Amino acid sequence: MRVGMIGAGWIATDHVARLRGAVGVELVGVCDLDAERARALAGSAAVYTDWRALVDGESPDAVFVCTPPQTHREIAVAALEQGIHTYLEKPIARGLDDARAIVETAGRAQAVCAIGYQWRAVEALDALREALDGQELGLLIGIATGPTKSRPWFLDRAQGGGNLLERASHQIDLERAVGGEVVAVQAAAASVTLAQSAGGDRGDIEDAAALVLHLANGGIGTIQIAWTRDGLPGVYSLDVLGSDSSLHLELDPGFTLSGRSRGRPVHAAMRQHPSDRTVERFLDAARSGDHAAVFCTPVDAAGTLAVALACEEAIASGATVPVSGI
Repeated sequence: MRVGMIGAGWIATDHVARLRGAVGVELVGVCDLDAERARALAGSAAVYTDWRALVDGESPDAVFVCTPPQTHREIAVAALEQGIHTYLEKPIARGLDDARAIVETAGRAQAVCAIGYQWRAVEALDALREALDGQELGLLIGIATGPTKSRPWFLDRAQGGGNLLERASHQIDLERAVGGEVVAVQAAAASVTLAQSAGGDRGDIEDAAALVLHLANGGIGTIQIAWTRDGLPGVYSLDVLGSDSSLHLELDPGFTLSGRSRGRPVHAAMRQHPSDRTVERFLDAARSGDHAAVFCTPVDAAGTLAVALACEEAIASGATVPVSGI
């Protein structure tokens, strides 16, 4: 499988290392607006500064799109329409109109499209769902705090959505995968800056926020996010309280499940990193042409974006905001 990498930032570097270890995969081109950055990642692959030139020049079977969210629609729609399997980094887009266009194109394209919400690939989720089977789900408590690697658009809310889209959307997606659809949200942001410093670059994003998700089944999900300074420990976890269970899912880096359900202990450990599973599943789905085989479909990711955008509105307004349909 001939693969092109569009974008050469830190997440692309992670993907390239994974692809170079995959059987039957050849990296044929790397594209970035910064030619030197693309060249540093490309190795023996061709280097481009225009993604259209990569697609035309290399005719890849698949592309990984690791560019700012505002560019996702143009690249993903063009790739899918040309029959190129597309792994699109999260979030699916910056706005719902762009997300809908990607969903519509993916729905009629022969090519497979996956969105990079890798926590759907955590192996312990199967054990968690089994432990909750037949129970009412009352409360989910998600925490995502720690340093984050810089992106040029991260500090600009209009371009990237800041902490809500870059960090909280992972937790939103996971809570939707466990608890079902979200019908309304509440949210608040702190005015204290935890990672941004007065002497450095400052953006218009929040460093810390708390979200409340009203689930369609009557339960609620909560999410606490914070962007902290380098060197401080991170905390990434999800606690789930069912009618006869209390379960703790430790996320990055351990990805283990513990707790009790129906009076019995529950434990599940990671055998394969979820990022590896996500990419491996995408490549397998591309080879077989099975659109539904990926861990996160465009429809899944568009639903997560709708919740994140409602949270963004709730922070600005202080109101309870209903979640728009896709």
